[in-house]
Amino acid sequence: MEDKRILYVSSEVVPYLAENEVSSMSYEVPKMINNQGGQIRIFMPRYGNINERRHQLHEVIRLSGMNLVVNDLDMPLIIKVASIPKERIQVYFIDNDEYFKRKATFTDEDGVLFPDNDERAIFFAKGVVETVKKLNWVPDIIHVHGWMAAMLPIYMKHFYKNEALFSDTKIVTSVYGQSFEGALDIEMINKIKFDGVPLDAISDLETPDYENIMKATINHSDAVIIASENLSSSLTKFIESSGKPFLPFASKDKFAETYSNFYKNFVL
Repeated sequence: MEDKRILYVSSEVVPYLAENEVSSMSYEVPKMINNQGGQIRIFMPRYGNINERRHQLHEVIRLSGMNLVVNDLDMPLIIKVASIPKERIQVYFIDNDEYFKRKATFTDEDGVLFPDNDERAIFFAKGVVETVKKLNWVPDIIHVHGWMAAMLPIYMKHFYKNEALFSDTKIVTSVYGQSFEGALDIEMINKIKFDGVPLDAISDLETPDYENIMKATINHSDAVIIASENLSSSLTKFIESSGKPFLPFASKDKFAETYSNFYKNFVL
């Protein structure tokens, strides 16, 4: 993977949030590619429960200051950056006081999903792409992890389809069993349609539960990785019948070789 550029876009990344399947692989995979001589960037939301002082986050003024439109409202974009100690890996954080200041990730203290999680996901996707454009950094691959990052493939294939910067970029999505209860805002499909995404491309989002969100994301990806051993049979079958190149589950001790081979032989 020498000199290949891979952009990792994730809902959660260790060490900034607690270790789970998504956050752990969102750290291990970029680290592996970094060690193989690839060039990487990682993007994640700057949730309010990330300790900025301990992790030495600081705002990047030259990248901040844009406004992104979400459902016809202007929302200011703040970009922060930190380095993972000892790994020489930079992590960019997408921030906005309205969406990410609260001291939690996806749910309130009672475990109830935040009602604006759909808008947070849209803002995150747009924020990543706009920041990468400002960096003028052309990724060969964008690798998506976690449902909060799942709008990125949809926006890349529609809203940003005419961006010359990404004309050769391929999108890989890792699909995890780590999901959420219930569904996001029922108006989510209309908020995405507001950005010029045709309804027939996102019909799965009429009921925006975890499985339907992942189905819409898979449909807009160039390749798929089954990232959980316990992925539901319905999502597994959907991936297998999607016609996309896909990688079956590989355990943590074996993923390094299988992931890099998949990138080289089926994605690039």
